[in-house]
Amino acid sequence: MRSNVDTKQVAQRSSLKALQRRNLKRKNRDKKLSRSIKKIRADMVEISEGQKRIREGQMEVREKFQEISKEAAKLKEETSQICKQSAANQLRLDLMFQIVKARAENDFAKDELLTQTLRDLMAKQNMTKNQGL
Repeated sequence: MRSNVDTKQVAQRSSLKALQRRNLKRKNRDKKLSRSIKKIRADMVEISEGQKRIREGQMEVREKFQEISKEAAKLKEETSQICKQSAANQLRLDLMFQIVKARAENDFAKDELLTQTLRDLMAKQNMTKNQGL
């Protein structure tokens, strides 16, 4: 009978030790899992902050791009105006040169026609200029 009781105690002790080992393994697993979860959460916070910085950077780039686009459109318009003015100046200079040439050749009819053309052109340009203001 004693050996039967001893056998039960030994079985209970080894069962208790096995249970303690399982509990210890479970605690270790839980600790590892907890550490992993904390690390993942920290990584998620870091990633979230990185994404926020990226979005802010993209907004800044978008704003700068829009400013550059506006400036490019403005410069294009100014360039167009300068080209138009240059063409008008060239036309007036050509007429003036032809007037001087006609006067040098004593071609008064051509001189008068070219002078009137230059006056009409100047009046038209002044009207257009005044309407633009």
